[in-house]
Amino acid sequence: MFLSRSNIYPQVPIIFKAHFTCCKDVASQHLLSLRLYLTSSQDNAVWDTPVSSSIHFRKSKNWVYQMLICHYCNVFIILASTQQGEVESGTRRKVKRLLSFQRYCHNSRLLRGLVPHTPGSLHLLDDDYLGQAAHMLSKVGTWNFDIFLFDRLTNGNSLVTLMCHLFNVYGLIHHFQLDMVKLHRFLGMVQDDYHSQNPYHNAVHAADVTQAMYCYLKEPKLAEQLSPADVFLGLMAAAAHDVDHPGVNQPFLIKTRHHLASLYQNTSVLESHHWRSTVGMLRESGLLSHLQDMEQQLGSLILATDISRQNEFLLTFREHLDNQDLDLQLASHRHFMLQIALKCADICNPCRVWELSRQWSERVCEEFYRQGDMERKFDLEISPLCNQQADSVPTIQIGFISYIVEPLFEEWHRFTDPSLLSQTMMGHLHKNKARWSLLRYAHNSEPQAHSQAEKPGPEGGGGEGECIP
Repeated sequence: MFLSRSNIYPQVPIIFKAHFTCCKDVASQHLLSLRLYLTSSQDNAVWDTPVSSSIHFRKSKNWVYQMLICHYCNVFIILASTQQGEVESGTRRKVKRLLSFQRYCHNSRLLRGLVPHTPGSLHLLDDDYLGQAAHMLSKVGTWNFDIFLFDRLTNGNSLVTLMCHLFNVYGLIHHFQLDMVKLHRFLGMVQDDYHSQNPYHNAVHAADVTQAMYCYLKEPKLAEQLSPADVFLGLMAAAAHDVDHPGVNQPFLIKTRHHLASLYQNTSVLESHHWRSTVGMLRESGLLSHLQDMEQQLGSLILATDISRQNEFLLTFREHLDNQDLDLQLASHRHFMLQIALKCADICNPCRVWELSRQWSERVCEEFYRQGDMERKFDLEISPLCNQQADSVPTIQIGFISYIVEPLFEEWHRFTDPSLLSQTMMGHLHKNKARWSLLRYAHNSEPQAHSQAEKPGPEGGGGEGECIP
């Protein structure tokens, strides 16, 4: 990994402890995997050791590699007590994932380990991340950003990579004097706490919402008024708003008497859990230990994503716009607009280009159907939208657009005056709704055609299957 410059965050000196695993000889160099841990400086000799672009460390006396210091414009290997042959324990699978740069050996790499499984694990980005991912990050503010492709390019680390980039864009690390090791540790914990087996509520969804939030924060009407604290809270809430989502909805948790439903008294159960989980990780990482009042404001944003509170926020938003009394110089009004922006980002999938929107629609419906299958398995009443035999993807999406997405984005459209982005989103929304309508018509026509084909002819015969309209 080429790390001769650390200009991602040049204002922050970084000290890491590194454990290396020797994998094999490659052209007289050892191929090394590493996991990084925060450590205190010690009285050790400093060697200015050359580092090549393939995470190959050239041979040095007694194969001693113990501590890695990344400082402004310098990389040092510090001599410590590790002897030749000492390796980090781990499985082949972990090492293979750790050495994810193999897919992109012709590009500069993203230096990071496997998804954190221990408190000390973290992600470290070199100054141009991955070659192809870096190109995408240069266009992260465009609405057609393909988060699925970006997640593949970063080997499943889209959320961590995106958040690091956006924090750097806004200069938040310097402004809030954040410890970069704590930041990476926190982001790694958040990403790891999303359930990758969920078709929809996973870390890719969190990254998608974060990218949308960034686009909204750049809206001229908001960007001119937002403080660094507003931007920080907006991005953090977007990244963590669905953390540890179980892949089922609140009614399922209530009727199965889940402990979370009891804990939060059947009110905003999932959103409260997302918030409290985030607070726990913040405290464990110590990221905001020097800042006051952030946890409550973060909670207010995350709790606003409760879909059962949609009308509450929509009516308040509409009333502000009708009365023209939004004053973004007031912290309370800016916070309200952050809540609205996060709500928009959370449900913006129908406003994306069709190729992306369709994927998200199929994913969320797959998650609904899985819940319905569980409810059927345990003889529970199947929740609305969760019956795959009765609720088609087009039908679900048309209802979602008509009753949830359109009303909110029409008011957002008014708020932005409207902006070019808002016009683009509304254009996609209307086109996507029209396509789902065509697909619903085709879906509903198929059973009828099948039924006609199965009718007995004049001499008898026919099918036994019952068609579902």
